[in-house]
Amino acid sequence: MKDNSPSTAIGLTDKGQINAILLFMFSKQEAAQLRKEFWTVFGQYMSPVLSAEGEKINWINYKTRVKGVQFKMDAGRTKASIAIEIVHPNQLVHQNLFNQLASLKEKLHGSLKEEWTWLFFTEDEHGKILSRIYKETEVSILQKNDWPALISFFKTRIIALDEFWSSVKYDFEGWQ
Repeated sequence: MKDNSPSTAIGLTDKGQINAILLFMFSKQEAAQLRKEFWTVFGQYMSPVLSAEGEKINWINYKTRVKGVQFKMDAGRTKASIAIEIVHPNQLVHQNLFNQLASLKEKLHGSLKEEWTWLFFTEDEHGKILSRIYKETEVSILQKNDWPALISFFKTRIIALDEFWSSVKYDFEGWQ
């Protein structure tokens, strides 16, 4: 059966090539609108899901309640990621928070049912120093047909992170 999709019609067979073309297909306003629409849809989809402690929660802006530790979901033109980021301004506290998480690595990966990438003292795109424990996937927030995979990617992992965090958050109380 012949593939008559637009990407095949213009000679693109690699998803990376297709995503590269997306960089030029949307204006900044259109891309911003798609991002806003996705996060609204995701928020509505997750709204009925309660936290591991049985409470209503804002999944998109998850609060760890530990200064300098945040859960971050990000989706862009070519990839998406979910991460635990350590952004504490005090370098010693930052290091201690990372070491505490590292001591729980086996438990974290067990909760997530997969290995994540660990980066200690790296820079983000704005030059800010942070440590990051994350998982990435190659999907585009600008392709609505990628949204089910994107929602599934985020949902399973943020729920697993919440379950993990609810069992270990008290280990981090002294690091404020």
